[in-house]
Amino acid sequence: MKRRTILFVMNMKTDDHEITDVAEMAASQDHHLLCLVLDVAPALPAYSYTVPPYGGLNIPDNWQETLTSAQDNLKARGDAVEKLLARSNASGDVQVALTATLDAKHVVARFARVSDEAIFSQNLRETSDLMTEAASGVLFHSPIGFRINANLAKSPQCIFVAWDSSEAASAAVHAALPHLLEAREVIICCIDPVTTLDRDGQDPGTDVAAWLSHHGCTVTVAQFPSGGRSVADCIQDRAEEAGADLIVMGAYGQARMIQTVLGGTTRSMVRQTKYPVFLSH
Repeated sequence: MKRRTILFVMNMKTDDHEITDVAEMAASQDHHLLCLVLDVAPALPAYSYTVPPYGGLNIPDNWQETLTSAQDNLKARGDAVEKLLARSNASGDVQVALTATLDAKHVVARFARVSDEAIFSQNLRETSDLMTEAASGVLFHSPIGFRINANLAKSPQCIFVAWDSSEAASAAVHAALPHLLEAREVIICCIDPVTTLDRDGQDPGTDVAAWLSHHGCTVTVAQFPSGGRSVADCIQDRAEEAGADLIVMGAYGQARMIQTVLGGTTRSMVRQTKYPVFLSH
């Protein structure tokens, strides 16, 4: 699908080559690229805070200088990204945001709401807190999904859908539909399906396969037991066996707090760096 708006979320250290690759992909597919460069605002030193009523905020003398320097560095990086877009003949805009980590999700969400898909830079996970908040902004505060470990050299031709009949999985398939329509093959994978009417149905995966087939996709359905292994490991193994070049899955199908404390499939798939993954909630 052409003429989509792609939100590319990066930090200050995202490599120029990766930015160029994304820009060239956008130009070749007639997409509009919205680059968002995030950086964490410098925090006030702990000694700046005093206890009322004995005093107020004690701002260090060099605080404004520190803040201005961070803003200048971010603006310079934004200008450099604009030059990279121009060299690639990509239609695009560059936005920069110096933000507290916990506010990053609101910044990302504001741009995600007016985009069709988000791509996260490879090195965004090096700032793990920023990555978590950016993912939260897309997943919980916008209608789109995001890709990590994206292979931008070509459109995915074999897409592996991890399907469990949940709202999250359905949202992911709907958000990834432009990719599914262009793929040569779509594989619907159900791991440890529950074949009851109120869960996955009598023949899990066939309902979503029929819907995608009506769209013109070539779809196959596979059901696998986990054998006691984690769902994330099963997804990766089965996707590799199928030769998939993109995994589509719902994010945080269980309660988010449970996954935050115990781990979970979403966190495992976000942390791995081998397989391109499209996530949506």
